Amino acid sequence: MTIREELEQLIGSALQSAVEDGTLALDQIPPAALERPRDESHGDWASTVALRCAKLARRAPRDVAQAIIDHLPQNELVESAQIAGPGFINLRLAPATLQGVVRQVRAEGADYGRGSQAQAQRINLEYVSANPTGPLHVGHGRWAVLGDAIARVMRHVGYDVSEEFYINDQGVQMNVFGNSVGVRYLQLLGYDVELPEQAYGGAYVADIAQAIIDEHGRAWEDATDEERMLAFREIAYERMLSLNREVLADFGVTFDCWFSERSLYAPDDQGRNAIDRALAAMTAKGFIEQRDGATWFLSTAFGDTKDRVLVKENGEYTYFMSDMAYHLNKIERGFDHLIDLWGADHHGYIKRCEAMLEAWGHPGRLEVVLGQLVNLFRDGEAVRMSKRTGEMVTFSELIDEVGVDATRYLMLSRSSDQQIDFDIEAAKKQDASNPVYYVQYAHARICSILRRAAGGQQAAGGAVEAADAALLAARVAGPSPDLAPLTHEAELALMRKMANFPELVELAARDRAPFRLTHYAQDLAAAFHQFYTHCRIVGEDEAVMRARVALADAARIVLALTLSLMGVSAPQKM
Repeated sequence: MTIREELEQLIGSALQSAVEDGTLALDQIPPAALERPRDESHGDWASTVALRCAKLARRAPRDVAQAIIDHLPQNELVESAQIAGPGFINLRLAPATLQGVVRQVRAEGADYGRGSQAQAQRINLEYVSANPTGPLHVGHGRWAVLGDAIARVMRHVGYDVSEEFYINDQGVQMNVFGNSVGVRYLQLLGYDVELPEQAYGGAYVADIAQAIIDEHGRAWEDATDEERMLAFREIAYERMLSLNREVLADFGVTFDCWFSERSLYAPDDQGRNAIDRALAAMTAKGFIEQRDGATWFLSTAFGDTKDRVLVKENGEYTYFMSDMAYHLNKIERGFDHLIDLWGADHHGYIKRCEAMLEAWGHPGRLEVVLGQLVNLFRDGEAVRMSKRTGEMVTFSELIDEVGVDATRYLMLSRSSDQQIDFDIEAAKKQDASNPVYYVQYAHARICSILRRAAGGQQAAGGAVEAADAALLAARVAGPSPDLAPLTHEAELALMRKMANFPELVELAARDRAPFRLTHYAQDLAAAFHQFYTHCRIVGEDEAVMRARVALADAARIVLALTLSLMGVSAPQKM
């Protein structure tokens, strides 16, 4: 049971007692509904239950609040309970309660804050889903880290999440890609041919063409344009998909499923594909209409602004038709809730997809998270092109220059519905102005403190430098030292911050808002630095040192856990 749940039980018991002895006249006991005060000086938790009870009890809110406080059971959780404003009840935790957080963190380690909610619900989280016709751009990188971090925090609080990449490998753009490589191939062989207006013109296309020449020479020189396009389409597709897989894996992003759009067009034993089956199923539900030679989905029946074409007059399926089949496939695979992470330019696409799921009989099971773009800067100046290629800066180039940790942290630093101004030079700084450096330095500093503390426990020349921080903390503090000495305000503030973690990660998962982890990590690092400034560890008497080592170790654990949920490393040395 969390501290919050225990406090809510206390208030509930107080209300019940006040009702039973006649102090308050209530037909039922409302929930305490604790929340964090906006001003930390007002306490650790606040409840508005007295305001909500006042009318029912026919008493002034402050009188109700006083009755609740007077009936609080004897407990070791709360140091003080005070009435504020019109009737808020502000609770301040006792030092012993906060000290218990240190013990809990050290006992649970990476499982601190782990929940078990919604375990029966299977979540499909689809993100990135870039066309395999070019390298990943910086925007893809933001959606990659956002999706990955959402999956991490959701799993930590108990969700069953499957991460999925939808490969858009069907349709005209793939033929355009194959033809573009074919033209570059001929140009590299000395032919005077122009790249069509509808083509992929990036330098990577010429690189693929050169790789084909290196492997196959002039074998495709005399082939027809159609033959060359089809062959090069597949070669280029596999090469680009492999490259993007590699870039994402190096960034720490892996998927449980890479779902190919082409598979939707593969016929089954009866010669029907998933597209045909989805169209037949929607027709059977009565939401398909033939009009002007085309096949329409009657999405206006579900609040869309207009009906949507599924099959064009020429018999070609629209992109929305394959999307309809794809989302039905997700449902058929047993997922209870679908989360799609899209670029903000797809905002207008949401309603038709919601209508489609509702028509399938699954209203409310599609959730779309929109990710805004990333603006690149270098020392305050906008960066439009790569220095190497003269074209867009690819995600891979950004990682190579800035590093995985800084890229991940800064890409998560703002809510997904806000644009990010990413300054490359600022991201590389190794000082307190760089938030990821600031937080990682706090972790490394704790590890250094633990090494120094352990060094005092053994003869010189030992293997302290090579030892793991957790082992050093266990050596110095022991598994359960007396934490009663931890009463300094800086110590209490650090423990309060650690106590906030379970609630923070739960809300980050619920709201698909991992950006909150970055703010929390910085606040926790700052709280540790304040603690270390005011509370000496090495050189104090043994009882104080052991308690403070345990506190520092707990801060290390929570910092490392917070970073891990962002996919950022927690170095022991910097």
